[in-house]
Amino acid sequence: MSAFALAAEQPRLPSPYRNEADVVGELVSSLAGHLPDWAKVVSMASPWVEQVRAHPAPFWALETLLREFPISSNEGLALMRLAEALLRVPDVPTAIALTADQLGRGEFGGSLSATAIALSKKFLPDADGAGGLLHRLGAEAVVAATVRSIQLLGKQFVLGRTIQEAMGEADRARRSLRSLRFSYDMLGEGARTDADARRYQAAYLAAINAVASSSTSSDGISIKLSALCPRYEVLQRTRVSDELLPRLWQLIEKAAAANINLTIDAEEVERLELSLDLLDALARRIALQFPLWRGFGLAIQAYQTRALPVIEAVAAIARQYRLYFMVRLVKGAYWDAEIKRAQELGLTDYPVFTQKQHTDVSYLACANALLKQSDVIYPQFASHNAGTIAAILNMANAAGVSFELQRLHGMGEGIYREVLKVPRIVCRVYAPVGEHKDLLAYLVRRLLENGANSSFVHQLADPSLAPEDLLISPMTQLHVTATMPLPSDLFCDAMGGGRTNSVGLDLTDFYQRTLIRAAMENTHLTTCPESPDAQVDQAMVQLSEAFSVWRTVPVFERASILRRAADLLQAKLPVFCALLVKEAFKTLGDTVAEVREAVDFLRYYADQAEQLPLQGYEQQGRGVFVCISPWNFPLAIFTGQIAAALVTGNTVAAKPAEQTPYIACRMVALLHEAGIPQQVLIMLHGAGERIGAALVAHPLCAGVCFTGSTAVAQHINRVLAAKPGPVLPLIAETGGINAMLVDSTALPEQVVDAVIQSAFRSAGQRCSALRLLCVQDSIADQVLEMLSGAMQLLCVGDPADLATDVGPLIDDHAYNTVLSHVERLKRDARLICEVPLGSSLLNTTGHRFIAPVAFQIEHISQLGAEIFGPVLQVVRWTGEPEEVITQINALGYGLTMGIQSRIDSRAQRLAAAAHIGNVYVNRNMIGAVVGVQPFGGEGLSGTGPKAGGPWYLRRFVSSAAEDPCAHCVTVIQQRVQQAQTEFAAVKLPGPTGESNELRRRGRGLILLVDAEASAVTETESDKESGRESGRGARTNDETLRMTVAVAAALLAGNTVALQVASHQQDAARQMVDILIKAGVPRVAVQQRRLVDAAFVSHAITADNMPLAGVVLLSGETDAIRSMRQQLAQRGGAIVPVMTAQEACDPLQFYRFASEQTLTINTAAAGGNAALLAGGY
Repeated sequence: MSAFALAAEQPRLPSPYRNEADVVGELVSSLAGHLPDWAKVVSMASPWVEQVRAHPAPFWALETLLREFPISSNEGLALMRLAEALLRVPDVPTAIALTADQLGRGEFGGSLSATAIALSKKFLPDADGAGGLLHRLGAEAVVAATVRSIQLLGKQFVLGRTIQEAMGEADRARRSLRSLRFSYDMLGEGARTDADARRYQAAYLAAINAVASSSTSSDGISIKLSALCPRYEVLQRTRVSDELLPRLWQLIEKAAAANINLTIDAEEVERLELSLDLLDALARRIALQFPLWRGFGLAIQAYQTRALPVIEAVAAIARQYRLYFMVRLVKGAYWDAEIKRAQELGLTDYPVFTQKQHTDVSYLACANALLKQSDVIYPQFASHNAGTIAAILNMANAAGVSFELQRLHGMGEGIYREVLKVPRIVCRVYAPVGEHKDLLAYLVRRLLENGANSSFVHQLADPSLAPEDLLISPMTQLHVTATMPLPSDLFCDAMGGGRTNSVGLDLTDFYQRTLIRAAMENTHLTTCPESPDAQVDQAMVQLSEAFSVWRTVPVFERASILRRAADLLQAKLPVFCALLVKEAFKTLGDTVAEVREAVDFLRYYADQAEQLPLQGYEQQGRGVFVCISPWNFPLAIFTGQIAAALVTGNTVAAKPAEQTPYIACRMVALLHEAGIPQQVLIMLHGAGERIGAALVAHPLCAGVCFTGSTAVAQHINRVLAAKPGPVLPLIAETGGINAMLVDSTALPEQVVDAVIQSAFRSAGQRCSALRLLCVQDSIADQVLEMLSGAMQLLCVGDPADLATDVGPLIDDHAYNTVLSHVERLKRDARLICEVPLGSSLLNTTGHRFIAPVAFQIEHISQLGAEIFGPVLQVVRWTGEPEEVITQINALGYGLTMGIQSRIDSRAQRLAAAAHIGNVYVNRNMIGAVVGVQPFGGEGLSGTGPKAGGPWYLRRFVSSAAEDPCAHCVTVIQQRVQQAQTEFAAVKLPGPTGESNELRRRGRGLILLVDAEASAVTETESDKESGRESGRGARTNDETLRMTVAVAAALLAGNTVALQVASHQQDAARQMVDILIKAGVPRVAVQQRRLVDAAFVSHAITADNMPLAGVVLLSGETDAIRSMRQQLAQRGGAIVPVMTAQEACDPLQFYRFASEQTLTINTAAAGGNAALLAGGY
């Protein structure tokens, strides 16, 4: 093996997902006999606290500002978000909008700084408002002053804009405190492109050269590995070895030759083992070339549950190569992100401690371990906590070991002013260096750390807290009960109810990767024979016969079977992951997410089915449901459709995509194993135009659940409309031309991350994938340059390879279709970037690869059909973002959309204006989670209701609703109450650092029509007497149903166009009084109008008529069937059709509304303020 390469991968540490209580017990045991007398700790630290409080910071200092505006307050959040975003906004109008939006969050008043803010608000327009000239001039002045204030705030944390300036400031600081040392760090986000990495490397080299030329040999630099390698990831091990190691060695070589300290900063847990492998490779070469150098170090985070084993591993490497390392012990800076990641991935436990006192105990245990390893480790203790510092001094004095303390520049200065009065104590200051634009993320982290309620710095400023209470030993607080649920309990309530979260795999963990590797080796595909034509009729008859029994099985028994199936599938997760790789060509990361989604569907629908009767709805299955699923989610969507139909008492004919039958076959077998009778669920495999068409057209088909193309959904709708009998349900989820709107307040690095994931993950073969990126022109050059660089780093290849980012397309047809679009765009648009494909991929016979590619177009209107592959189109925008939303709405699709903006009110307003089912703010726009982000669109993107949402199961059932004729006003009053509860926005559970809200709103224009108004010719005597065929009684009943239907449509927020037979004209005009008497708001009633037959004819047949739904008020007749067929022949979106009975049914009330899920990454602006403010 070369002396300079990563060694073969091997586990150096235990699993990161151990029980927290067990780990804490081990830490406590390790401290037995080594913990100092805490009374002495309090005695030493109390005078420090008293002295700091006796000399409070000035009003402009950070601690004063945070005491006045803590991050748990609206005002604190506003200041934090301004600090994170304002300095990077290049255009004045957007900067004004951001400032107005954030300062409008809270009430500022009372103190000198607050009065200045309150005065500033008077000169600001409403967020995004134009304001007058005075407002405009005043607003520009306020923004300029705010920018300057943030720069001054940032200056408290940044030692200098350049390394020379920082070194000058360090020399000035040493004149008053000669025991200070410095470690310089170049500010900035982790690299996203190779150009970024080279720029950071050059900055680090310049810093080393500058420090080397200084007479102060005790100073050093700190480096961040993610800044030197944009793909510093466990699964990119080869690239890390080839790219990061040489760059890192160049820095080490320079530092070692000049005898300068160089410390590697700690980063996320998922990179920990890889960092140890890098340490081993570097140590091997340092031992050969610089064996006497004692300036190489790394940081270790005490909040990690594996912190003690890390120290042991580092010491073992040092001993192996006879080296001496510096180790900087920190508490850790990514705690909130680690908690969120564990919850999102459904991990078995957290890799970090969830309670602050546990981290504090870990810090003391790690300090003890470092002191014991002093023969190979020089301990460096970074802390601003007076109690921790005093404990360290006592422990080190007892051990007789040399060490140094460390603090961050701009933090802990008051405490360290007192600490450094202790003889022979030295302190190293971690000193960031960089321009204001590079400061933002770092500044926000410091604001969060200082502003957290449990932060020592935050509590130090509280004079009501006595020193002895502030300095309490963490060992006395270990009895505190955990409040944070495990990831598996994320959807459980305090009473033990709710569902268990699906468990994922962390593919960055060595032990969990072995499970996948074993499954890949031992799982094999077998052929799945196609079903003959004759089997369709046999299966449908068998399913119809089984329905009479299955419908009578109690719902709790059906739900129990689904939960049993979920447990079986969870246990077989690695096997199904392997099947998804081998048959659907999915990358391993995507397979884990898909199996989890299938498990979640089973458990969620089991819970929802049990709740339906509790909501007061008498319901039953409809019969034989035909479920037709796609190849791009051959397990999750296949399972979700079937589970919803089965648990509601239907029998199911399951037709999977012809490309992925074996996955479906295995899942059906698992459902049968769980307890679904063979005759209740039958899978039929074959081409869609043969098997699928026959199933839909079969007389025993009672409903269709379909996911696929818009064209096929429209064809199915036409087939169902031509059938005699009742209106059959069609639940269709189709594609979309999904857009992301980016304004100039967005962080370019976050935008690029979201775009890469949304557009190219799964090779773009997701219905939710990003197709159109709309970037504000003022930042477009910067974003597109970074995007191009990030695209070049994508790994296209074998989906079985863990390093693969983008796999192949599903088949030749998909490949040829996407390729033709790419060739067209190469002629008609400007190429931004195309990822090069290796020759091995171009010549392969097993897979068909399309290179991820991005094009710039001039106008949104240039978009053609959806391109179902890794193809992104980009448009620049100027003016108002609402204009962009209008153009996106005009496309007719409404599945997913992303918004990247720090202007909260703007994001809310754009989401409300968008005719989109799922809107994601400041994150990627794929990967909807069952019950968290109910998924489904509107317009050309689907019929609703949303899969994984609370209304989904209602479409699979019919109900025995009481006829409203007897008590019309009472029924309408019930609808008023129902609308207030069911149509109110609902907060959904989910991971920390994210808000999820399900919103309901009107669909648009609802046409209520009596087909007999055109089909029946009435005589004057008929109109007067109403005697023919008992018309008098019938007219009264129809009028009452009509009134309830109108009320339902209006209460859901729609506009109603009402056309009725001539004998109901008077009643239709008089219904206003009934509606208002029943409690329908007057403003809603005003959205009702009467229309004539000509309007109805035009609305039903004209493709450009924005018709959101039709209610057929008359009974089943040839005229109604004809009208249904005419509606189905319309181009564009499928128009939902309801009968009068359905329109009056409380269980079907939801059909008058559309749903929108709004997901906001609340941690996007630098961190999770709510979680940190909660007490960590």
